[in-house]
Amino acid sequence: MADQLAAPVMKIYNPDSIVDTPNIDALAAKSVQFDSAYCPSPLCGPSRMSMITGQLPMKIGAYDNAAQILSDIPTYAHYLRRDGYQTVLAGKMHFVMDQKHGYEKRLTTDIYPGDFGWAANWDADIERPEQRLEWYHNASSIEQAGPCVRSNQLDYDEEVMYKSTQFLHDYARSGESRRPFCLTVSLTHPHDPYTIEDEYWDKYQEVEIDLPRVPRIPNEEQDPHSQRLLKVCDLWDKNFTDDQIKRARRAYYGAVSYVDDCVGKLLKVLEKCKLADDTIIVFSGDHGDMLGERGLWYKMSYFESSVRVPLLISYPKKYTPHCVTQNVSTLDILPTMVDLIGTKLVPGLSMDGKSLLPFLEGRDAEGHDTVIAEYTGEGTVSPVMMIKRGNWKFIICPADGVQLFDLGRDPLELEDLAKVLAGPKAEMLDPEYRETAEIILRGFEAEARVRWDFESITEQVLLSQRKRRFVWSAFTAKDSEREKWDFNPIEDGREKYIRSHMPLDELERMARFPPVDANGNELPKGTPIKVHQAGSHEE
Repeated sequence: MADQLAAPVMKIYNPDSIVDTPNIDALAAKSVQFDSAYCPSPLCGPSRMSMITGQLPMKIGAYDNAAQILSDIPTYAHYLRRDGYQTVLAGKMHFVMDQKHGYEKRLTTDIYPGDFGWAANWDADIERPEQRLEWYHNASSIEQAGPCVRSNQLDYDEEVMYKSTQFLHDYARSGESRRPFCLTVSLTHPHDPYTIEDEYWDKYQEVEIDLPRVPRIPNEEQDPHSQRLLKVCDLWDKNFTDDQIKRARRAYYGAVSYVDDCVGKLLKVLEKCKLADDTIIVFSGDHGDMLGERGLWYKMSYFESSVRVPLLISYPKKYTPHCVTQNVSTLDILPTMVDLIGTKLVPGLSMDGKSLLPFLEGRDAEGHDTVIAEYTGEGTVSPVMMIKRGNWKFIICPADGVQLFDLGRDPLELEDLAKVLAGPKAEMLDPEYRETAEIILRGFEAEARVRWDFESITEQVLLSQRKRRFVWSAFTAKDSEREKWDFNPIEDGREKYIRSHMPLDELERMARFPPVDANGNELPKGTPIKVHQAGSHEE
């Protein structure tokens, strides 16, 4: 999975895209491709917690990027591990406190803190909406966009890729008695800051970088949530030049191409290790990036560039590649994995996701077409919720009112039908369409009232924020010893490479892949190693 990868900029979803992603394109050609996949929350932590549990953020307390979920909430890692799979995580997952949540092995630390330091603060946002916390997004990513020699994001993803490919190489040499594996490779690119090394920046040297399809909307004409996001991200008074916007988008496109190369490397290792034919591949992301559309950047909103994500599931020997148009969610990954390994969800345990198996098997008409999303992070002062069904997208927030978009008629989301229906422009709509829109809007409003108790949710969020801020203040008190919850992957050099205490059979297996006979000829798959492999245990 990638971080902050907007589906609308990808060539597999947008034929006019200038982003170069040959490896993802080739993977999509061998996949069931979901054209309307959404995240459960347009923010890293909540989206990921919901993805691994199959449950919506409010149900598991995944309120913001510093919210912990309880260790007794089942994840897909628990389900697969219970069924005999070796569950392994390399890369970002934004866990707070518990750093595994069912993964048997974690190969890297996380790139971001695993503590309460990034808790949202609605109390301060309500009292002083102009005040920003120091860790919030700001304009520097756009203003400083461009190439780099190295960044901490590159440091991280290079480690993720090394550890991931090394795991696959080790797995290939581990013998026929090995368990099946589930490896999550979670890259931090193309998440801002918008900078990437020269190789990927130069890839777009001769390319005319496109400007946002929807230019900046004047501040006073933005919807209330967008106005808050402009302020919380320090963008309210910024008026970026076309060149600044193009540089930021160019760096982002370069970062997407970097992710594509990483995908290509992983696929190549699977192929060389003779694992490709027996491996199901899922490719997705946690949320998107507005990239200047409407004047907005980053995520935290329900516009398509922020909330829509890529989703591919590839196993062509069983599932015929095709495109699915219905609305699905990354919530659906857990129940789908459960079906793929032939087990069952535990009865009586909560589950919001729905299996994608009908779509994989070509029974699209039997699949679902509704997604739900919930947001309670920074940039709002009360819960912001979304329902997407068919072409209709409904957004509700007690502080803001409601919005309704018909993406079939208005793919750029320029016409808020809730606003139109409440004003004089309603008379300009076709009468039949107006009646349909009014029925749809009333239906969504009634559904939202049943689904969400906004007052109770707000109280729960505020209580969680206050408790976490208090605990964090204790951990960071002057002269207090700092609590560190971040995962520390300890490597034992005594158990690596060639050591005197290691069994000879293990050393022979690890000496090279594929193993060979006495004359250097590759042994057929599954053939026991009966001759000494050069370099296994001597100088």
